[in-house]
Amino acid sequence: MTGVKVGYLLPTREQIMEGRPETEPLLALAARAERLGFDSVWVGDSLLARPRHDPLTLLAGVAGRVPRIEIGTAVLLPALRNPVVLAHQVATLDQISEGRLILGVGFASDGQPIRDEFAAAGVPFDKRVGRMMEGLRLCRALWTGDPVDWEGRWQVKHGVVAPTPYRPGGPPLWIGGNLPASLERAGKWFDGWFPIAPSPEVFATQWVDVKRIAVAAGRDPEPLTGAMYLTMSLDDNADNAERKLNGFLERYYSQPAAVLRRRQACYAGPEGGMAPFLMSYVQAGATHLVVRFAGEHERHMAALARVRTSLGW
Repeated sequence: MTGVKVGYLLPTREQIMEGRPETEPLLALAARAERLGFDSVWVGDSLLARPRHDPLTLLAGVAGRVPRIEIGTAVLLPALRNPVVLAHQVATLDQISEGRLILGVGFASDGQPIRDEFAAAGVPFDKRVGRMMEGLRLCRALWTGDPVDWEGRWQVKHGVVAPTPYRPGGPPLWIGGNLPASLERAGKWFDGWFPIAPSPEVFATQWVDVKRIAVAAGRDPEPLTGAMYLTMSLDDNADNAERKLNGFLERYYSQPAAVLRRRQACYAGPEGGMAPFLMSYVQAGATHLVVRFAGEHERHMAALARVRTSLGW
């Protein structure tokens, strides 16, 4: 089967949690992913709630180390950033990567650490969705290279960003979420849908909805990308794999694993079960799978590379 891409999420959060802030191991993992045939490398985002490396800065390093595959954010929180500064940073990063950047974006789930993070950044939490949407519209306007006048949350007078992105119009924007409002946004405004939650069956139904919404908005749905964020834990002993996955999620989010697994698509088990799990999302319409591993990254990466070869991807 052709046309299926597989991406790898760098463990930026995990490295900080383990007291290992050095970036060289992360860059080495990115280079290994490219050698193993992965199609993309991804980095998550948080300022204070889940401390980790700044995604745009780190991806500039990844782009320099890894010259061929795509790079992306999974996901960036644009509402935490001034969109004029963000537009400039993203344009520069897209130039560094020569058009290999994908900007996955979201607006963050509710929770006290997240609310505290927004407060620390001086951003009203309750207005974060509207702030994100307006900020991205302003970014896209600035990425044209034409002078921009903007009257809204931000005041721009004849503003010009240079350089503009390598890719005309800027990098593709993907958005997560699988509530009705998120599907509406994906279909009307974004280049890709990038959820973390649905089962394959729900993904298939909602992906049809996203494309239907795109058509109703006068857009061609064919160029849209259906992506999926997946978490995996491998062990020949299924109970051990489950235990590792649950421990990873609870350390990462400080919430019960049972709660988290209702909101996130996960696989725990032997390597032999990876293929049907991944194929279930491809058959549902996903064409780009971004995978996060619950530890033992080199072993997991090698296993996934073997499985995708067996699937003809």
